[in-house]
Amino acid sequence: MNFSNEQDLLDKLSHELKVDLKEAKDLDELLESGELSEERLINAFAQESGLEHILEETVSSLEKMKNVSHEYLDAALCLPLAQDDYTIDLAFCSLFQLDEKCKQWQVLYNKEIQPKLMRKSFISRKINELYHQSDELNEFDEQANQSLEDMAKEAPIVRLVNDVFSRAVELGASDIHVEPGDGQLNIRYRIDGILHTHFTPPFQQFAAISSRLKLIGGLNIAERRIPQDGRIELSISGKAIDVRMNTLPGMYGESIVMRLLQKNLQDFTLESIGMSAVLKDKFIAKIKKPYGLVLVVGPTGSGKTTTLYCALNILNSGNEKIITIEDPIEYQINGITQVQVKKSIGLSFADGLRSIVRQDPDIILVGEIRDKETAEISINAALTGHLVLSTLHTNDAAGAISRLQDMGVENFLIASSLVAVLSQRLLRRVCSACGGKEENFPCRKCANTGYKGRVGVYEFLEVNQRIQNAVMEQKDSGQINAIAVSQGMQTIAENANEKVEAGVTTREEQVRVCSTN
Repeated sequence: MNFSNEQDLLDKLSHELKVDLKEAKDLDELLESGELSEERLINAFAQESGLEHILEETVSSLEKMKNVSHEYLDAALCLPLAQDDYTIDLAFCSLFQLDEKCKQWQVLYNKEIQPKLMRKSFISRKINELYHQSDELNEFDEQANQSLEDMAKEAPIVRLVNDVFSRAVELGASDIHVEPGDGQLNIRYRIDGILHTHFTPPFQQFAAISSRLKLIGGLNIAERRIPQDGRIELSISGKAIDVRMNTLPGMYGESIVMRLLQKNLQDFTLESIGMSAVLKDKFIAKIKKPYGLVLVVGPTGSGKTTTLYCALNILNSGNEKIITIEDPIEYQINGITQVQVKKSIGLSFADGLRSIVRQDPDIILVGEIRDKETAEISINAALTGHLVLSTLHTNDAAGAISRLQDMGVENFLIASSLVAVLSQRLLRRVCSACGGKEENFPCRKCANTGYKGRVGVYEFLEVNQRIQNAVMEQKDSGQINAIAVSQGMQTIAENANEKVEAGVTTREEQVRVCSTN
């Protein structure tokens, strides 16, 4: 079971996992490279040794042990789970020198050591949670006279903030909320559209945590009266993460919200986000037209931008000039010119579009049509030989036409330029590991929520002669929607019902997200 040489351990795993690990110098380098996940690694350890793999959600209360410091546990990467008069349960993240480590504990406490296996990230987080609640609180009290910047650079705060980011990426969170209250501090993650509380550090740590976040986000640490926007670039478990940060002054301190954006878009396809084969073929046919306006609509957080990026991946063949103007640039795509809106220097969507049309583009992506000026420039580009992709905030596909009309765009311009409108929502997927059933909890994959990941539900309005005539006749969105349905358009509610009946999501999710449809 014991491996005194880490290379021997790598060689053993290389055979069992059918992965060439011989180039890796050690396990940390292997995990950071992204070639092997913690999950596969710890499962391989368990299979090799026969030791029990402890899930984080099964660990409840922990107590600090005498004569063992935070620093020792950090260095040894082990966690005492439980003890009685004769034994101590210890969690390790590796088989490397396991026998030697167990002997050290046996000598220290004169008890039998029962080794268990636990993921490294779990062990580090549990150690931090255990010690942050007491010893480090005293440490922060002693640091009260230090400057905020010095405090933000202290190891305990750096470690805590790193844990917050690592845990967020591990759970697939889209946003991190740091929320000070009346004597309390909550750190919440938005996972699959729902907020969950995951950390509750002592309120006394808030000044140091907020200062650390503002420091790495390039913000003014001393400014707490006005909102600020910042940006952080991270690499976590081999993933490049772009973090967009906003602060908002509140009664008990600044609320800090961070949006996590993965720079790599390779995992996103129209199929993976929930499009049926029939809808995918219809959508691709429209985005491959040489000119015209294609809109993706829905509320904030409904996946509109991701759908448009999937479209760009399909269109990015190398034979067309593709330019985007976005706020913010959420994903980076090779071979495409991407422009960031910068209001501080006067670069708006409209200003950027005027320059883009002079760059000889074939395809233009406008992050969002927010006003009449942007709408008219986009439509003019669509009428002069360019394919224009963009988004709007509306409740359904037909509502996009009404929205453009409300902006002041002439009906004849809408009718002659608009090619199609895709309306969408995101519903949480039933967890594939536990099936969403409480009797199968605890479930590490979904953290006992019953859901993991999200799936899109759609309606696709194709603009034909009848729709164009309805626009020119100034028919309202309800009448236009009725025409589209009579021609075979499946509504969002119908598409959601199909996914419920197929077991992809639940009736509760359908009601929660699609009740207005």
